[in-house]
Amino acid sequence: MSAHPEPSRTARPTDSAETDAPTTDELLDLFGDEYTRRVFEAVAERPRSGRAVSEAADVSRPTAYRRLNDLRDAGLVRSEMALSEDGHHRERFEAVAESLSVSLDGGIEAAVSLE
Repeated sequence: MSAHPEPSRTARPTDSAETDAPTTDELLDLFGDEYTRRVFEAVAERPRSGRAVSEAADVSRPTAYRRLNDLRDAGLVRSEMALSEDGHHRERFEAVAESLSVSLDGGIEAAVSLE
């Protein structure tokens, strides 16, 4: 067993100010998945609850939450608890990534621009 295990993606902080930018491999892995792209597009359009993301992206709720967690772990989405009209607290997700660029000049590189 290694004395310095590799960090887990889920161990990353959720505050984008404290999160390192995702690597090219992480970005390509995330956005190479159709469901992740649809989920991200839903929260990039406007902040939404997990249920609303599921409906807007036309994916199951478990799929929406898995992809939201992956995006949050990568620092591309943030969440906060919000009080809904019915008095219940709901987690609301919003995109913090403003743009994603991919360059093929001398190799594949991807970069994300955060707020």
